[in-house]
Amino acid sequence: MRPLIVIRRVPKIDFMRRRFFGLGFSLALTAVTIGLFFTRGLNYGIDFVGGTQIEAQTQGPANLGAMRAKIDALHLGQASLQTFGGPNDVLIRLPQQPGGDAAQMAAVKNAQQALGPHVQYRRIEVVGPTVGGELIRAGVLATVLALGAILIYVWFRFEWQFGVGATIATMHDVITTVGLFAIFQLEFNLTTLAAILTIAGYSINDTVVIYDRVREDLRKHRTMPFYDLINLALNETLSRTILTVATVALAVLSLLIFGGEVLKGFSIAMLWGICIGTYSSLFIAAPVVYYIQPNRRQIAKEAGRSSAASARSASR
Repeated sequence: MRPLIVIRRVPKIDFMRRRFFGLGFSLALTAVTIGLFFTRGLNYGIDFVGGTQIEAQTQGPANLGAMRAKIDALHLGQASLQTFGGPNDVLIRLPQQPGGDAAQMAAVKNAQQALGPHVQYRRIEVVGPTVGGELIRAGVLATVLALGAILIYVWFRFEWQFGVGATIATMHDVITTVGLFAIFQLEFNLTTLAAILTIAGYSINDTVVIYDRVREDLRKHRTMPFYDLINLALNETLSRTILTVATVALAVLSLLIFGGEVLKGFSIAMLWGICIGTYSSLFIAAPVVYYIQPNRRQIAKEAGRSSAASARSASR
């Protein structure tokens, strides 16, 4: 069985020539993200700020205007209604009510009575503000710990220079994903947070593959200029990168199209993360290693010791 090959010959694309564009674009995007985060903020979902989310189904196409008027007459605060999936599927979000869980459940019952008996309810999710605050802290802690674990892994797997490059690239992907939700004010909830952690794993996997090829080429081509060596490694892994991006993107597009409103934020974050993760591996992780070059002599010595040990084992 012949393997699937996208690029039969190793191309000669000068990725490193575009490193200044890549670094400049990333710095600008990161600055915009940080600015928007502290000025505009994120559109936190019920998971973080508390409230009630109701998935309802009407008998015919939903009349959002009439439904919103009935709920607004209850004076429950700024309610949000939108269709998802089919024209008769409605997602209703009620803000946090003063008075605790009892007041929140009373608001849900009043909304159900106001909408009438012809509406069916698939799911009702109530989150208190205390739980929302705990989820925010836990989410930030999980992200920081994940980035720290990635740094430690790459540091021990390669040299410290590779660890720095991988950490910067992964942090870039996480920050710009948050920026995407800040720019378009998409709902930021627990599924989005799960997507960010998944993006971090995807990004480091792509970066490690490139770094492994860089180190392998350092052992093979001991006198090749480092600029040319990184370009060679990027071109040699390009076929694998294209295959990985294509297969993951197809799966995520399926989730975005058929997954419904619940998985919309997750799918958008993942689709962005796939693109930005591939970009950062090529134009962030590789140039960082170029500027803080690893010890080529040490890598060559390790390669020589490994070859000698392999030769002794074969002779035995």
